[in-house]
Amino acid sequence: MKEIRTKDAVGHVLCHDVTQIIRGVTKDAVFRKGHVITEEDIPVLLSIGKDHLYVWENNGNMLHENEAAEILYSFCANKHMRPSEVKEGKIEVIAECDGLLKVDKNRLNRINGLGEMMIASRHGNFPVKAGEKIAGTRIIPLMIEKEKMERAKEICGDKPIFELMPFLQKKAGIVATGNEVYYGRIQDTFTPVIEEKLAEYHVEIIGHEISDDNHERITACIRRLLEKGADMILCTGGMSVDPDDRTPLAIKNTGAAIVTYGAPVLPGAMFLLAYDQGDIPIMGLPGCVMYAKRTIFDLVLPRIMAGEKLKEKDISTLGEGGLCLSCPVCTFPNCGFGKGGDC
Repeated sequence: MKEIRTKDAVGHVLCHDVTQIIRGVTKDAVFRKGHVITEEDIPVLLSIGKDHLYVWENNGNMLHENEAAEILYSFCANKHMRPSEVKEGKIEVIAECDGLLKVDKNRLNRINGLGEMMIASRHGNFPVKAGEKIAGTRIIPLMIEKEKMERAKEICGDKPIFELMPFLQKKAGIVATGNEVYYGRIQDTFTPVIEEKLAEYHVEIIGHEISDDNHERITACIRRLLEKGADMILCTGGMSVDPDDRTPLAIKNTGAAIVTYGAPVLPGAMFLLAYDQGDIPIMGLPGCVMYAKRTIFDLVLPRIMAGEKLKEKDISTLGEGGLCLSCPVCTFPNCGFGKGGDC
């Protein structure tokens, strides 16, 4: 580009949008890239502080911001995503379905580390709804060297940085445990909480069993629900280290493979995750899930619903960001809970 005085710009073609900002009224381009400047435009340009303009002298080695943004979008774009309109050199990545966002943090950081370009995204491993923004892309200057974009392309490779995993249709079985509930001494207030959270993901509940603290009876309840076709089991209560809390033993005795008993998350430290038949999750939910607004269950459930099979490391790396501050007004997921570590 070369700089020219606005008063001398009549007949020249703008190579970038010219934006006008009036606080509380507008922030938009008054002239778009490609506009041929007329005599009548000069006072308008001067009124928004444009004493000089730039015209693009392309030597073949440079890319305009809009072209570069298209390239950056191509690094991001995957199934179930679409681009926004290019505006002021920016393109946003929009979700086309509800799902779990996965982010390749390493490649994202490497591309942003090149300088003069950026991709900003939401946190990975959190749910996204159709129509919501996933990420935004742009270069920092108005033009960038083609060679630099080629380096970014080499880092990205053939696999997009983002993946949106659509939520699956699942059938859940719930096992409520505890002598106090089994014998009718108190009302079961745990199951309604679980039903409400499952309803957010349109989960079909195909069975609800109630057991006392006998671990053999709890195991039998789990097996009956599996035989009925449940592809997710949720056991409520009996998860502490007290001698009469037998749910962990009951889950183990089903033959399911234990991934973890315990999580570096508060609320939710006594969480248990196991898999039956290789891919059917069985979760032991501690009592905090019943009374706390957000817990380990809110961090794990979206990933389970997207069909992701969690490993021990997926749980053990939740410590950074794993402390819920129990704010008087809960803004989750628009807060720091669950965001950190390798997520």
